[in-house]
Parts: sequence; C-alpha cells; structure tokens
Amino acid sequence: MKQFVVVAYDITDNRRRGKIAKTLEQFGLRCNESVFECLLTEAKIQKMKQKLLKLACEEEDSILYYYLCLPCVMKRECIGRRPGFAPEIVMV
Repeated sequence: MKQFVVVAYDITDNRRRGKIAKTLEQFGLRCNESVFECLLTEAKIQKMKQKLLKLACEEEDSILYYYLCLPCVMKRECIGRRPGFAPEIVMV
C-alpha cells in the first residue's frame, strides 16, 4: 500500500539544496520550489529518508514530512501551474 507524503525543506546551502531537490525528484513531484508530493510504499519512504538524512546538515537545515490520509489528499487545492498528483493517481 502506498502512502501520500508531502516533503518540505529549508536548506541553507545552495549545493546541498540542489542535491536534496535532485534526490526528491526520484521519489515524487515538485509542486513548489521546496515542496514535493510523494506517493510511496513504506520501503521507498524509508529509502528516501535515509538518502535525505545523509545529504542534510541537521544543525542548519530542516526537512519536514507530512503524511496525509486519502480524504485529506482529496481536499487539497491548487492555484497555479504546479498541481502535483492528479486525484485519480492518488486513489489507485
């Protein structure tokens, strides 16, 4: 079963920020400059978190994980050019 996870980050160093963004592109869709929507199995979530932990500096950076249930995902709204996952993909 897949879990919907929103990953938001604030990375102080440009080089680390770029590496973290590239890593997240492997796991989800960018819906904002520093926000990704991910639809992943628990194993993939753990793999993503391990990779990000190796890249981030815990003293300077922050990475937030928001786990959303299906009803909450279906209530999300978007105005603009990066909508994230289509509802029909999330429901599968």
